[in-house]
Amino acid sequence: MLHDLLSLLFPEVCYACDGVLARGEKYICTGCNVKLPYTDFHAHGATELNTLQRRFWGKVPVRFAFAYLHFRAKGRVQRLLHRLKYKGAQELGEHLGLRYGSLLSEYHYPTEFDLVLPVPLHKTKLRKRGYNQSDSFAKGIAGAMKLPWNNNTLVRTTNTETQTRKNRLARWQNVEEVFRVAKPEAVKGKRVLLVDDVLTTGATLEACAVVLLAAGCAEVSVVTIAAA
Repeated sequence: MLHDLLSLLFPEVCYACDGVLARGEKYICTGCNVKLPYTDFHAHGATELNTLQRRFWGKVPVRFAFAYLHFRAKGRVQRLLHRLKYKGAQELGEHLGLRYGSLLSEYHYPTEFDLVLPVPLHKTKLRKRGYNQSDSFAKGIAGAMKLPWNNNTLVRTTNTETQTRKNRLARWQNVEEVFRVAKPEAVKGKRVLLVDDVLTTGATLEACAVVLLAAGCAEVSVVTIAAA
């Protein structure tokens, strides 16, 4: 009774379209769930059919490269990411992580990884935002895949400028030498699944992969909520 009254006075809305959610819907309405641009990268593994995988060839050794959704400017995915990053919808990241982690589990990927790590925010930005959106997604993925996860092994040492509107060279220069592995013993010999919110040029993920491999991890794979 009370829940129905609160729903009437303060209806929950879909994070993708702002429409009112029906009973039983959570964060994203059924209509948007059907229309979201899902990828099939996970179905192709580390083969040349995985077009996301090919973006890292010749740059840094990446075992697997996956993204849950295709990024579409001014579309549902952009609205979801905006809610997650700038509107305090931390729970949305974990929800998406649980969903994609469950799908990856159906393809038996949990046996390919030993540890899940998010791309870190600098402490200044983390303090201002209150949470790391990539960490929320990583936590959900780790939970669904029943894998260890932590958010203090890989750290960002410099508070870099936003990557928005930067070209590939500028993005790489912006993140070069800004990450370090605070606990090398935590990654040594491990197959790390590195998690970020969105992949554009891949410069941030490449920079993180370089320091992880230098710290002694066996291999690095990457996964994001969306890929442009």
